Amino acid sequence: MALPGSTTPLDRFFACLPYLLPLLDGLTFAGPFFQQFPALQPILLPLIPLLSIYRGVPFMGLIIFFALFLLVVRNENISHFIRFNAMQAILFDIVLVLCSVTVDYVLKEILGGGLLLDTLFNVIFLGTVAAIVYSAVQSAMGRYAEIPTISNAVHMQVR
Repeated sequence: MALPGSTTPLDRFFACLPYLLPLLDGLTFAGPFFQQFPALQPILLPLIPLLSIYRGVPFMGLIIFFALFLLVVRNENISHFIRFNAMQAILFDIVLVLCSVTVDYVLKEILGGGLLLDTLFNVIFLGTVAAIVYSAVQSAMGRYAEIPTISNAVHMQVR
């Protein structure tokens, strides 16, 4: 675990940036949540320009994914703290993509929509937001965000 003073403010900022990737992908599950709580929709206003670029350019998620992995995580010249957080954000995104594929091709056929699917979307969205907020706050404080299983996989990838 890094000591709070051992990372520079610039490192902390760059360590928080990769978490935008899973946040933008997690918004695909946000529909039922914001239908139930429309008063919270203004929270999304700062993300609208990023979301329009992200969704407007074909394969933007895949491009960012490979750019983060090849240019940041595998670059030994970048601090371990930034590489750790970039890899953790990539793993969050992989989990979200797997959830999306499972929901689209399996669960929508079985559940057909309704309350159960809305509840699942809310759980995925709120879990994603909680993990990202926790990780970004820990990174901003200069600490490694330790999330069971995911952080262990990140430690194996980033040395």
